[in-house]
Amino acid sequence: MTPRTLPMTVPAQDLPPRVRIHEVGARDGLQNEKAVVPTEVKAEFIHRLAASGLTSIEATSFVHPKWVPQLADAEDLFPRLDDIEGVALPVLVPNERGLDRALALGARRIAVFGSATETFAARNLNRTVDESLAMFEPVVARAKADKVHVRGYLSMCFGDPWEGPVPVHQVVRVAKALMDLGCDELSLGDTIGVATPGHVQDLLSELNEEGVRTDAIGVHFHDTYGQALSNTLAALQHGVTTVDASAGGLGGCPYAKSATGNLATEDLVWMLEGLGIETGVDLDALTATSVWLAEQLGRPSPSRTVRALSVR
Repeated sequence: MTPRTLPMTVPAQDLPPRVRIHEVGARDGLQNEKAVVPTEVKAEFIHRLAASGLTSIEATSFVHPKWVPQLADAEDLFPRLDDIEGVALPVLVPNERGLDRALALGARRIAVFGSATETFAARNLNRTVDESLAMFEPVVARAKADKVHVRGYLSMCFGDPWEGPVPVHQVVRVAKALMDLGCDELSLGDTIGVATPGHVQDLLSELNEEGVRTDAIGVHFHDTYGQALSNTLAALQHGVTTVDASAGGLGGCPYAKSATGNLATEDLVWMLEGLGIETGVDLDALTATSVWLAEQLGRPSPSRTVRALSVR
C-alpha cells in the first residue's frame, strides 16, 4: 500500500492540542447489530482497536440480556480482555445488579445511561427521568466508594423523535443532576443526530454557567444529517477534549429508530490530523480494523474515510 501523505496538517487557532477519543464501537456499535456477533470476534475487535492506539474503549454492557441480547456475553467477553494494558475499558451498567456483575469481573470504569426527555426515559429505562436518576444514585455512590470511575451518558440532548426540540434548560437540569450524583464525566448525546453547531455551543455555555466544567464534558454525535464533524468542531472550539466515536461508523440506537450511525472514528481522526490535534491513534491500523470487522459483519463500512483509504 502506498504510504499515506494526506491530510496535510494545517492547524487552526484556539483548538486543544490533544483530544481523547472514547471509542464506543464495541458496545454502542455492536449492540445495534441485528445478528449477534460471536464473542471471539468482539474480543479480537477490541484488541485490534487497542493496538491502533485508542486508550479508551467501551467494552460491553451489563444490561439484562432480555433487553440487549447482542451483549448477553458480557461475562464471557470481559475476562478475555485482561491482557490489554494501558487502556481504559469502561462498561455500561443500568442499575445495582449490573454494577454487581461488572465489579465481580474487576471492572474499574462504568457508565450509567440517562435521558433528557421523559418519553425516551420511559421507552429506554421504563422510568421517568427523576426515577432513573434515583436508580442511578446508589450505583454511582457505591462505585465512587470503591474508587471506580463513573461516566454519565445523557441521551436526547438536542432533539427527541417523539417530543421534538428539547429545551436547553431541560437538558442542563438533568446533566447537572447526573454530575451532582458524583459522575466524573458527562457525555452529551445527540441520539438522533439533529444537532447543529450553534446549538452545541449554546448548550455547552449553559452547562458552564451552571457549574459543569468543560473538562468534564464529552460529546457523542450521530451523523444522521451529516452534521457530526461540524458539531464536533464546534465543541472543540468551546474547549471540549473528549469525543465519542465508533470505528467504522457502527451503531445507532435500538430504542430510537431514527438514530443512524455514530460519528466514525476514522472520519474524526482524519479531521483531527488535518488540524494538527494529537490523538495517539494510527489511522491506517484503525482503518484496517474496520475493514476486517466489515468482513466479519458481511457488509462495507459506512465510514467515508475507511472507504477512501481501503481502496488506495
